[in-house]
Amino acid sequence: MKNIYKNIIVCFSFMTLLTSCETELDLSNPTALSLEELLQTDDGFIALANGVLDAYQKVPANEFYLTELRSDNSRANSENGNFPLISSYNVDPNNGDVATYYSNNMHTIKHANTIIDNRFLASESQQYAVGEAYFMRALCHFNLVRAYQNVPYIDKVLDVTTEEALDYPQLPEAEVYAKIIADFKTSIAYLDGATQNKYRPSKGAAICLAAKAYLSQPSPNYTEAELLLASVVQNNSDYNYDLLYTDRANAEDFDGDGIVSDSEYYATLAIDFGTVFGNDYTGGYQEGEIVLDADWSNNSGLELNDEIIFSIAYDLVSSDNYATSDSGLDDQVETDSESHSFSMTLQGPSNGVNIATLELLDVMTPVLQPVRFPVTFDAISYNPADITNDTFNAKFPTDGEIGDNDWIVLRYADVLLLYAEAILAGADSTTDIRAIDAFNQVKARAGLEEVANLTKAELLEERRVEFVYENQRLYDLVRFGEADNVLGAFSTANSLNYTSGKKYLPFPQREMDNLPNFYSQNNGY
Repeated sequence: MKNIYKNIIVCFSFMTLLTSCETELDLSNPTALSLEELLQTDDGFIALANGVLDAYQKVPANEFYLTELRSDNSRANSENGNFPLISSYNVDPNNGDVATYYSNNMHTIKHANTIIDNRFLASESQQYAVGEAYFMRALCHFNLVRAYQNVPYIDKVLDVTTEEALDYPQLPEAEVYAKIIADFKTSIAYLDGATQNKYRPSKGAAICLAAKAYLSQPSPNYTEAELLLASVVQNNSDYNYDLLYTDRANAEDFDGDGIVSDSEYYATLAIDFGTVFGNDYTGGYQEGEIVLDADWSNNSGLELNDEIIFSIAYDLVSSDNYATSDSGLDDQVETDSESHSFSMTLQGPSNGVNIATLELLDVMTPVLQPVRFPVTFDAISYNPADITNDTFNAKFPTDGEIGDNDWIVLRYADVLLLYAEAILAGADSTTDIRAIDAFNQVKARAGLEEVANLTKAELLEERRVEFVYENQRLYDLVRFGEADNVLGAFSTANSLNYTSGKKYLPFPQREMDNLPNFYSQNNGY
C-alpha cells in the first residue's frame, strides 16, 4: 500500500488533507488550528505542502476527457451523453468537466499560494515545502495554459471579500509561460539538496518541466530547453532516472529451451513496460503475434521505479466514499480511497470513453508494437477483422474509481524524447548523435529498430505510441504545430467538428459570470 499520506485536516479558509509518512502529526482537534497557529508548529509547512498534493489528486480525475478524448487517439461511443460531445469537438463553455478541471487546478494554486505568501516564516528544515509550492503552482498553471490558452496567473491568495481578482486578467499565452518557467526555476533553487521522493516535487522534475514549458510556449526556446534537459540526461544516474529495460542477454527464456526468441524478448520488454505503470503480469506466455494476453494487475510495490520522476499517489482502500474530480472539499476530508480517473481504468468501458480510434489502431498493432501493444490495450477486445469493434485501454488495470494506480506526471522516457525534440529545434530532421541516442533508447525498449536519422514526424509518432492514454497526444500536436493538420484530417474523416480555435477549451462560463465583462471567451465558442 502507498501509505505515503496519512490523514490530517487543517482549516485555513478551506480544508487541506494529507501528511507524509515521514512526518505524522497527531492532532486531537486539528480543525481548531488557525493558519497562524499552524505555521507556528514544527511541521506546519509540511502539512500545508501535503495539502497541496492532496488538492492536486482531483486534477487528473477528469483530465482524460479534456485531452486524450479530444485527440485522434480515443473516442466515445454515441450512447453516453456528454462524452461524445467532447470527443466530437462540440464542448460547451457550460460543460461541467471544463469548469471542474479549471477550478481544481485553481484550488491547488490557492493551497500553494498559502505557502508562498508565508514563505519567510518557514524554518530552514522546511524550505523544501516552499519549493514544492512553487513547483505545484507552476504545474497547475502549465495545465491551464495548455488547456485554455490565455489564463490569469494567480500568484497570491486572493481575498474573496474584495475585488482583488480584477488585478488578475487573462494574460497572453507567452506571458503565462514566462511566469510558469520562473516558478519552476524558483522551485529548483528551493529543492536543491532536498531528499528525492517520486511522490513529491523534486529538483529533477522541476528542471524537466521547465524545459517542457520552454518547448510548449508560442515561440519555443530550444536552446534553454536543451541545456536543462542535458543536465538531467547526461547525469541521469545522479538522479536515479533510467528506462526500465532488459537487454536480450538477460531476457526471460519462457519455454526453457535455452534460446530467447524474438517473441520471448518482446514479452520480457512488455513486462518491463508494464512495470513502469506499477503493473504486474500474471498471465501465461504464448508464442505468436500477441505474446502476452494483457492480464495485468496493479502492484504498488512496482510503482516507485527508476523511470518515474514525479507521480501522484493513489491508494486502494475498501470504502464507499471516494474522491472524484467534482468532489467537494468537505468530501475530501472523509475520503479513504481515490483513483486518478474512472474513465481510464478497467471500468472505463462502461462509460465508453477509452475506446481506441481506428486511426490509432492502424499504428498500434501487435506486429508494429509488439512490446507496447499488450500493455496498452485489452487484447481480448482487439479484433481487427471487425472495424466496429471497441478496443479499450489497459494501462491502468484498477477497478473503477476505487483504485490504486498512481498517476504519472513525468517519466524518464518523456525526458529523453523531449531532449531529442529540443536538439531537433523545429527542423525536419537531425543526425545529431545526442538526439539519436536519446530517441533510440526509447525505441530499443519498445523492441524496435534504431534510427540513424531522426525526423520530426518520427518523433511525433513515437510520442504517440509511447504515451497513448497518458494525456499527452493533444498537447504534442499543438507543440509540434501539427494540431490543425492532424485533427483537421481526423475530424473530416470521422465527421467531427474540429476547427483551429477548438484545440483549446472554452473558458468556463461560470468564471466569466463571476466577473462580468472582465474575461474574454476563446475563439470558436
